[in-house]
Amino acid sequence: MSMDPVAMQKAATLVEALPYIQRFNRKIIVVKYGGAAMLDEELKKQVIQDVVLLKLVGFKPVIVHGGGKEISKWVAKVGKEAKFVKGLRVTDAETMEIAEMVLSRVNQSLVAMVNALGVKAVGISGKDGDLLKCEKRYVDGEDIGFVGNVIGADPKIVYDLLEKDYLPIISCIGFDENHQTYNINADDAACAVASALKAEKLAFLTDVEGVYRDFSDKSSLISEMTVKEAKQFIADGNAGGGMIPKLTNCVNAIDAGVSRVHILDGRTPHCLLLEIFTNKGIGTAIRKDTEEAFYNGN
Repeated sequence: MSMDPVAMQKAATLVEALPYIQRFNRKIIVVKYGGAAMLDEELKKQVIQDVVLLKLVGFKPVIVHGGGKEISKWVAKVGKEAKFVKGLRVTDAETMEIAEMVLSRVNQSLVAMVNALGVKAVGISGKDGDLLKCEKRYVDGEDIGFVGNVIGADPKIVYDLLEKDYLPIISCIGFDENHQTYNINADDAACAVASALKAEKLAFLTDVEGVYRDFSDKSSLISEMTVKEAKQFIADGNAGGGMIPKLTNCVNAIDAGVSRVHILDGRTPHCLLLEIFTNKGIGTAIRKDTEEAFYNGN
């Protein structure tokens, strides 16, 4: 009796995924969601499908999201010009108000998409449950307004939601000691949340394929590196400008107790599933120096 090769391939894929499902069952995975994957409706749907699938096979996913492009759009609508210093949005009081409203709107749209797929999501910001405490951030001594550095994270509210079987979706807004509201870089917020939760994994969805030994050579993608290698890579000046803060966040997260960090191209359909469930991932995975290599044959 001949078997349908497509059906056989599906079965082989599921069998390949089995050890990863076993390994990460009941483990916390933080997904930093942003970039192109937030702007394209089809990609957005696929990211949410991936996260819901992770939840349904027994993982404990948590989404941390930004919304920079959307904030810029609404800032322009009120006749203001978006200004950035070293990639950080200059955030006056009016811009902060717009940012909080826009992020809340983005947050609730993601909640609705998850709910529609049969998993109950709850949207919060870093102000809820005193989750993300900040201090004012300066860039080379310059005051850029209500932009915060995370100095503390209290994960209790996230643990409570996970315990009740909800999927938490967190927007990158925090507060300072006077309970003033601050805008936080979404990568920094995701790193702080994952570190506070001692997450098994932190996945950054970005607009690059991963880390390259030589950015001009697309065949030089690094599938896996240790923290020591990542620190050396930064010190040697091999990381492109936009990758330095990302890699630094990865190293900080692992130093704080996260087991493994992934840098993925959010423009690749179902990149999360491909990275987590297959023997050969598609992005760059960064692991503790003491941990064994993750991908078979890598």
